[in-house]
Amino acid sequence: MATLTATQVKQAQPGEKARKLSDGQGLYLLIQPNGARYWRYNYRYAGKRKTLALGVYPDVSLKAARGAHQEARGKLANGIDPGAVRKVEKLTRHLAAAESFEAVATEWQEVRMGDKAQATRDRVASIMGNYLTPWLGNRPIADIGPQELLAALRRAENAGTLDSAHRARQIAGQVFRYAVVTGRAQHDPSASLKGALTPNRKTHHAAITDPAEVGKLLVAMDTFEGTTVVKAALLMSPLLFQRPGELRAMEWTEINRDARQWEIPAEKMKMRQPHIVPLSRQAEALLDDLEPLTRRSRYVFPSARGASRCMSDNAVRVALRTIGYDKHTMTPHGFRAMARTILDEVLNYRVDYIEHQLAHAVKDANGRAYNRTAHLEARREMMQGWADYLDKLRAQAKAGNVITAKFGTME
Repeated sequence: MATLTATQVKQAQPGEKARKLSDGQGLYLLIQPNGARYWRYNYRYAGKRKTLALGVYPDVSLKAARGAHQEARGKLANGIDPGAVRKVEKLTRHLAAAESFEAVATEWQEVRMGDKAQATRDRVASIMGNYLTPWLGNRPIADIGPQELLAALRRAENAGTLDSAHRARQIAGQVFRYAVVTGRAQHDPSASLKGALTPNRKTHHAAITDPAEVGKLLVAMDTFEGTTVVKAALLMSPLLFQRPGELRAMEWTEINRDARQWEIPAEKMKMRQPHIVPLSRQAEALLDDLEPLTRRSRYVFPSARGASRCMSDNAVRVALRTIGYDKHTMTPHGFRAMARTILDEVLNYRVDYIEHQLAHAVKDANGRAYNRTAHLEARREMMQGWADYLDKLRAQAKAGNVITAKFGTME
């Protein structure tokens, strides 16, 4: 028979030792010396005395505690141990959480993305957080079908971020396939969605490849009035023509001044291979000017918001826009296409030297990838010849007379 009232429970005070207020039939309120109050149910099952936790007061009221008590007593009357049922329910909830889309996706990122460049990991996390987990995160991954995945992808597509929608489908597919091989899903629903999204017509990064226009661009770059760090990164972009993410993450420890080269570790490279970029005299001069300003930072081009991180990926892009070159005319990535085209078609350098310097996958006659020092001296000559050519284009643009004759060729 119930003996407690809501007022008694509310007004009960703690003592020097833990004490119990009984409500009958094994239900009681346990009051700790620190004032904490817990609902408990003492019962016997298979000849053993057991205790079942029913919640914390006041989160669980007297009425709610009595309801949970009666439910437990009902199980006991049917020969079921309510404590064992509670353990199974907790385990089930844990397993369900471990098999949600978000949990599997997080595990996949840790297991399969750990060796990827930080920029790649950041892009994947961004796509995941913006287009997948908000709508699929809590769902058991085994229960997600093609239509549910498509509904999430449609949000990105309808928002006009078509490229992100296609990337999200690719990433989701990798997560689902990981779930399949780890036994938490039966199939990959993204496979059924091939062709379901609006085709993503790939556009190339805008680039200037006409020598006369390159000269004008270089002259405009010289007039940039932004910060010293951003201007140095802008001027270094055509000289080194590496990927924008690699350039802005350049570290002082990677600069080998004795060997006159920038040594990029494999974990920073898209192809996961270490890469060497010979430094021309012009590139070294830029580093000389920048070193007193940023040498205390880890990065050659530190962020304006703090030296502990590198410059924003928007910095060079905004600088180009500031001097009059929008994304349809020239992009930071476009300096690679500029160098690739002119080194080949105007200056006649060997294509394999150019491709290797671009850190593209270049293989020898036996199908083996060249190591990072392959043709290094020839590439060093090419990089100096390229920097000298850029100086000629700049000078000729200032004089209003750009000559595109071939010189400095490598046979």
